[in-house]
Amino acid sequence: MWVQNFIRWLAYALLPLLVLLAAASAACVIGYCIVYGLELQYPLRKMISKVTEVLLVLSIFPLMARLKFANTDIGLASISVFGKQFGLGFGLGVLTLLPVILLLYGVGVNIIDTSQTWTIGSFLAKLLLSLAAAILIALLEEPLFRGLLLSQLKTKMPLTLAILISSVYYAGLHFLKTDTDLPVSEISVVSGFPLMLEAFANLLNPQIQSALWSLVTVGIFLGVLRSQFNTGLGWCVGCHASWVWQIKLSKSLFNTDPASPYHAWVSSYDGIIGPLVTLWLGAAVILFLSWRSYRRYTG
Repeated sequence: MWVQNFIRWLAYALLPLLVLLAAASAACVIGYCIVYGLELQYPLRKMISKVTEVLLVLSIFPLMARLKFANTDIGLASISVFGKQFGLGFGLGVLTLLPVILLLYGVGVNIIDTSQTWTIGSFLAKLLLSLAAAILIALLEEPLFRGLLLSQLKTKMPLTLAILISSVYYAGLHFLKTDTDLPVSEISVVSGFPLMLEAFANLLNPQIQSALWSLVTVGIFLGVLRSQFNTGLGWCVGCHASWVWQIKLSKSLFNTDPASPYHAWVSSYDGIIGPLVTLWLGAAVILFLSWRSYRRYTG
């Protein structure tokens, strides 16, 4: 019986990969048409990446229709409830990441960037622009990963496995990248496909593993958070936006000191994500689940 379950779960786990491959393949052709057709001086690899992300987000709507999912099925509540959840989730994001940022500064991993000159106006502008970008990112990613993907997977397999698989996809998408740039004059309609293969191969790059598994832990944290409410996606959007906002501000205010004895606590991804975040959020998940199990056991 367990063999049959394993095969079935594996098949459902690979279905999102097929969607991703289809989106990336289409993006290779569309990206070429945009760059070459409009004669843009913009790297084809970046255009393919952006188009892939857009196609994945747009895929939410036909997939919801195909699966007969309503907004509530992917965790969306009414606008008023969503707004309250967003605020609470944003606060949770501050509580869970700000201690990490302060610790990294306290031990000298991240040091103040003295080359920056800030005025009140420029700092407020940075705050607001970073916040707007963070909210946009969260609004795009959470309905896809903690919304549609997690909701579909958990109908086909145990919730724990569904959270893990959706978290791996979430983390992996952030590292589907290649550094190969092709001159616009030399690209063709098939030029994007080798770039796509390079991007997938990058997932095996030893240099990104620390950040990759840290983001898997981030995804697990958000997945557990999502699982606590039938229509609680707003919590995930708020928490995600809060984290991205703080990371963007940290990157603007601090530099990572490679000479710090604690430099290994972070990765080169953004100066925050790394082993420390993995341990911190991993411990938070374990403690929460242990507490919840204790409450259920004691009644």
